[in-house]
Amino acid sequence: MADSYLTITAPSEGVVREKMSKFLSFAHPVCTADQAKEIIAAYRKEYYDARHVCWAYMLGPERKEFLSSDNGEPSGTAGKPILGQINSLGLTDVVVVVVRYFGGIKLGTSGLIVAYRQAAREALEAANIEERHAMAELTFNFPYMAMNDVMRLVKNADAKIMAQDFDNSCSMTLSTPADNAAPLRARLEDIDGVTF
Repeated sequence: MADSYLTITAPSEGVVREKMSKFLSFAHPVCTADQAKEIIAAYRKEYYDARHVCWAYMLGPERKEFLSSDNGEPSGTAGKPILGQINSLGLTDVVVVVVRYFGGIKLGTSGLIVAYRQAAREALEAANIEERHAMAELTFNFPYMAMNDVMRLVKNADAKIMAQDFDNSCSMTLSTPADNAAPLRARLEDIDGVTF
């Protein structure tokens, strides 16, 4: 698993004009494919009069979930160049939508690729890019008698309590940066009665 990754913190926009055609580009941070598809659908609805609404998204710290669409443009002339810009900046958890208003002059395959690539780049370069850490969850059980030791360790660890249940037998779920998960688990296992 990748320990850290780059994403954008807020929506951003760009615009490119090429031979009378206008390319409006929008980049949004997203966490799921469903979120990306909702944003794409919203732009399709808002720009219903546009000739093409092309897009691409990349998800997850591993950057293995991605999809793109040419939306009627010649194959490989819109979605792939948009995705290429997301890749060239090493970003993930992002969707980029490019809306094209046709200006009456055909751009040709290479012209379209350049225009979509530039439009995507404009939106992404306008965004605030930040490094984030991949998170891991640890769920464990422990006896009530170990409560003080567990809480002392959790308080000093780079971890957030996501869920907890205190009774005779207690359980807890922590969220921690992925690169911190193994050492934290080892320290928890050193406490008497902690089980995963």
